[in-house]
Amino acid sequence: MFDLFRSFLPLRNPLGFGASDFIELALAVILVGLILLRGAIEPWVRKLAARTGWAMLTFAALTCASRLLLLPHCPVPTPSGSDDFGYILLGDTLRHFRLANPPHPLSQFFESIFILQQPTYSSIYPLGPGMVLALGFLVFGSFWAGVLLAEAAFCAFCYWMLRAWTTPLWAFAGGLLAIAEFGPLSSWMNSYWGGALSGIAGCLVFGSIPRLRRSGRTRDAVLLGLGLAIQLLTRPFEFVLLVAAVALICLPDLLRGRLLFKSLYISGLCLVPALGLVLLHNKAVTSSWTTLPYMLSRYEYGIPTTFTFQPNPVPHRALTPEQNLDYRAQCAIHGMGTDTPADYMRRLWGRVRYLRFFWFAPLYFAAAAFLFTFHKTRLFSVVLAILIVALGTNFYPFFYPHYVAAVACLLLLVCIKGLEKLNRQAAKWIFVLCGVQFLFWYGIYLDGNPQLLPVIDFQTWSFINYGDPEGRIAIARELDRSPGKQLVFVRYWPGHLFHEWIHNAAEIDSSRVVWARDLGDAENQKLIRYYPDRHAWLVEPDARPPRLIVYRSEGASFVTVH
Repeated sequence: MFDLFRSFLPLRNPLGFGASDFIELALAVILVGLILLRGAIEPWVRKLAARTGWAMLTFAALTCASRLLLLPHCPVPTPSGSDDFGYILLGDTLRHFRLANPPHPLSQFFESIFILQQPTYSSIYPLGPGMVLALGFLVFGSFWAGVLLAEAAFCAFCYWMLRAWTTPLWAFAGGLLAIAEFGPLSSWMNSYWGGALSGIAGCLVFGSIPRLRRSGRTRDAVLLGLGLAIQLLTRPFEFVLLVAAVALICLPDLLRGRLLFKSLYISGLCLVPALGLVLLHNKAVTSSWTTLPYMLSRYEYGIPTTFTFQPNPVPHRALTPEQNLDYRAQCAIHGMGTDTPADYMRRLWGRVRYLRFFWFAPLYFAAAAFLFTFHKTRLFSVVLAILIVALGTNFYPFFYPHYVAAVACLLLLVCIKGLEKLNRQAAKWIFVLCGVQFLFWYGIYLDGNPQLLPVIDFQTWSFINYGDPEGRIAIARELDRSPGKQLVFVRYWPGHLFHEWIHNAAEIDSSRVVWARDLGDAENQKLIRYYPDRHAWLVEPDARPPRLIVYRSEGASFVTVH
């Protein structure tokens, strides 16, 4: 049907519709379809919702399938920027079954952001996300496959967690909302930054606690410890906040005898292997058992920045122009001094808007219903855990939704409990509206019609790759067509801002394509002599489109390839 509308101009399509008419018709079609299907699928859903294992498999399969169906128009995400490159380097290092890489003898050419060059060539990130990426590569030959599997597991575990707090049917509804919010259209699915793994940790933790209260089974104590261990390996600072939340939630139950110290002891034992891995990783990367890689990066490069109650870090080595730009930007966001109560509250209020990442707009009504009624129930611990994580992360000047991914399942629980408190019909319509919103945007990407794609500029919070906005795919294809090994010097123009292009595999010398900083012809010749069997190129990322040029020594002509 969409192909009938050759444009959004009323006089240019057969029905005489404008943009608003077209959107209203699409929403109406989706809404009517959902209502008609309800009677046919509701009995089947009730049966499936009561079978935990099959329901989890269903959610995992739906998450994978919904994203894989978009691959013809929205292919595997192209890594872009320092965070993606840092996580992929970690995954590549781990897939070679080592924790760090030896420094390169010409490391000055490979200086980048969030990458250590000394004493080892390593990413600054914790092990957890890298393990997921390495698993994806080892099993499927793609780092992004690890992201896909983690997202599928996260959506499945959201349902599992909700089963401990609510009825099977409402837990099933929560699983569907998890796919809509965090599935195929989410930035967690379409980048390499992570989010799902920390989300899984939160599901295991907050799904195990109610089960432990009811039965005290060893299995649930192990799952609680496993969730904490995953969080330790994924987000060390937020791990501390998660432990604090668990301690405050469990303390009343311990005092009343509803939770045994033995259960928490078993959970604590599960943390020992994770702690050992962290210490081994520290030693391998930084040569110190107690120095985290990002702490060494902060000392050497001044990034990532410090907490707001600390002064700005001071770099202890010369920075490249790109590193210096990132350092100055992080200092500016941190502020020149330390935090004041007013600054803290202002920053906290500014982060309220990030709730939209976790909730569709209609769900704000459900959240309001929960907030007005939770004090009458035994759900105070849910609000307490969310507040601990939110208030704790507010001490860091930057914020991205994956910082609080461990409580994403609790934010989902807030909506589900709120829907339970609302009028039954109102709750159904809110849920249907959320489904309509997701299916509308998903349908646009699935259709891939170039005449419809301008509408995605009005999408909120979702992020999915489409096209080649930075020109990286075109450059990569040009290099792929060139026989043999390649050496690409990256020359940024004055005024270049943040978009990093220098990225290399864990084994730089054996890579087919090596990306290096342009240090001027005299210095570049050192690397050219080091790689005598490679074709040398120069790429200018700031040209529009980015330009790939055959490298020639100064005084020689340049041949433009792309």
